[in-house]
Amino acid sequence: MIKEIDFYFDFISPYAYLAYKKIQSLPKDIRINYMPILLGGLHNLEGITAPAFIKPKLKHMINDCLLIAKKNNFDFKWNSKFPLNSLNIMRGYLDISSSNQAQYIKTMFDAYWKDDLDISKEEILIPLLEQCKIDKDIFFKTINDPAIKEKLKNATKNAHEKEVFGAPTFIVNNKIFWGQDRLEFALEEYRKN
Repeated sequence: MIKEIDFYFDFISPYAYLAYKKIQSLPKDIRINYMPILLGGLHNLEGITAPAFIKPKLKHMINDCLLIAKKNNFDFKWNSKFPLNSLNIMRGYLDISSSNQAQYIKTMFDAYWKDDLDISKEEILIPLLEQCKIDKDIFFKTINDPAIKEKLKNATKNAHEKEVFGAPTFIVNNKIFWGQDRLEFALEEYRKN
């Protein structure tokens, strides 16, 4: 059995970005399986309101993310367009070649959580796709393909069935670890024999 850490993420989640930044510093022999989900869809399935729509939570969430970023020396800026609709960029991830996935993840996370860009807008997305060497015409056709739409729905539904309720979530050996601050526990589980 191949050991890996399933990393459930949505580009809209600042905590998923912070977890992603931590993952980048891990030894390369640790296998990370990127599992895209639609956080809004997950919240709907669970019947919960996202923290972004609860004013006191949002205020503390912003401060929390800034503190985490500062402590870890991560470039981070709370996005002035938060929350945005991440549907298209999440769909897009599902159809790009594996050789482009790492660059796509880095580019989209950085654009939103470092550069304060609205990556839901086509005119912002086009140069980012070019940076990733992804054909924009194919990308925009693909994100409207019913099969890709269904693939993201199913990925989100499957995550919900595994009791994933937020992002980031890590699953190792069928054990769930929720939150960017739980990565160390996921790593401990990963390293067990």
